[in-house]
Amino acid sequence: MYKIYEDRLSRLINAGQSECLRNGLIGLEKETLRVGADGKIAQTPHPVKLGSPLTHPYITTDYSEALTELITPPFSDPVSALDFLKQTQTYVYQNIEDELLWATSMPCVVAGETSIPIAQYGSSNAGLMKTAYRRGLGHRYGRVMQVIAGVHFNYSIPEKFWPVYQELEKNSLPLQAFINQSYFQLIRNLLRFGWLIPYLFGASPAICKSFLAGKETNLDEFNDTTFYEPFATSLRMGDIGYQNNKEKLTGMKANYDSVESYINSLAYAINTPYPEYKEFGVEVGGVYQQLNANILQIENEYYSTVRPKQILQGNEMPIRALSERGIKYIELRSLDVNAFDPLGVNLEQIRFLEAFMLFCLFHDGSVLESGEREEIDRNELVVAHEGRRDDCTLLKNGKEAKLQDEAGSLLQAMHGVCSILDTEENGNAYSHSCTRQLELVLNPEATPSARMLAAMRESGDGFFNVGMAMSKQHQSYFKNIQLDSSAIKNYDEIGQHSLLRQKELEDTDSIDFSSYLQEYFRQSEGL
Repeated sequence: MYKIYEDRLSRLINAGQSECLRNGLIGLEKETLRVGADGKIAQTPHPVKLGSPLTHPYITTDYSEALTELITPPFSDPVSALDFLKQTQTYVYQNIEDELLWATSMPCVVAGETSIPIAQYGSSNAGLMKTAYRRGLGHRYGRVMQVIAGVHFNYSIPEKFWPVYQELEKNSLPLQAFINQSYFQLIRNLLRFGWLIPYLFGASPAICKSFLAGKETNLDEFNDTTFYEPFATSLRMGDIGYQNNKEKLTGMKANYDSVESYINSLAYAINTPYPEYKEFGVEVGGVYQQLNANILQIENEYYSTVRPKQILQGNEMPIRALSERGIKYIELRSLDVNAFDPLGVNLEQIRFLEAFMLFCLFHDGSVLESGEREEIDRNELVVAHEGRRDDCTLLKNGKEAKLQDEAGSLLQAMHGVCSILDTEENGNAYSHSCTRQLELVLNPEATPSARMLAAMRESGDGFFNVGMAMSKQHQSYFKNIQLDSSAIKNYDEIGQHSLLRQKELEDTDSIDFSSYLQEYFRQSEGL
């Protein structure tokens, strides 16, 4: 079943080159809602003390003014990435007053669409574009869907590995073309096996009734404030979460055959009008309600659990960056915020994800057939809604396969790559992490989603009260951390510089916003 993976791993080990797999670059992005003492989404603007969300490299906002996003730079070890995230979140807590950072992925006490303030980025063309894009998302999908929080895991395989791997594969492509090809094999396998992530790390089996705003649902009622599903792992990743639920209507589906086909599929969607979106208008009364009326406004609108990424230069479109410089790293987007950890993610998870990425690199990454794409979508939904059910089955090559069997087999195979990542310094931590995930497969009640429901049942409270209690615990954790003066000074200076940078952008814009957008989207021509 995993012969190609095992053969590739063996060739690397036999060549004495296994160490070149270690120390890949890891970056984290964590979204978290600011809420008031009553649990309602904060109506206050992004705190000025935190700098400009447009230009700050580490502290920004996602869809809403209240949806804070914390970003780490890439590190060659997971401990450093977590330490940076911890320090940044501590600094944020020291600069917000009478507010909490919500501990779970799913929001609570949502008082309708208008209670969600769209993020603001100032009057520069770049800032106006970010706000207009978010306004468009609100029209297309509703604002409530946009304030679901998650954790993104960014990973770049060590550069020293690629020439070695290319020689072992006897591949004659230019090196960057080989890297692109290999990363897309990895991506296709991340999609194939992506159901494992919500099973292991999903922590959203319940939601506040306010999230659905009175809409009909098939979810069970936990109490008068909460809906849930008894075997759900991640409702965030299910059909009530932020998915491109209009994919079938628009006919849009990203093509993962190659970097070129991926770029072409997104470029097509960005440049193809969609009648339903025309109804919102584009520029209405001098205000842009969306960037365009096309299938996608920009690439980021296409929701996927995984994205190929390149570091952008200036006002560059992501697909242009991919076209010109290829893939730099992979962004995995399917992690729920871990409500049982103040950081929202922990070291064991990160080590497992690094090993999982490498497993997906070495496994057979053949092109996805149309039927397999349907199986991938089906498996993701089934695991999100009933992944902990004893008889939960996946579709595999048109046949049903028991989730526990498939997960167990995959995790056993992963021990090969974990043994390469293990060192005396980390205490064989990668193998231990993989073993721990196997325990979760054998005992679903130990998963974060099951623990969340257990906490609700034990306390007799609904999702809101449990989420609020966790948020207060995390607040206490961060409030009790003492940042040293040099760290505080550094964050203060970065924040001040970001504000100056935003002002500089606003003062130096030389064209109107309409012309700015035309120039921006002109980059997609010829792709």
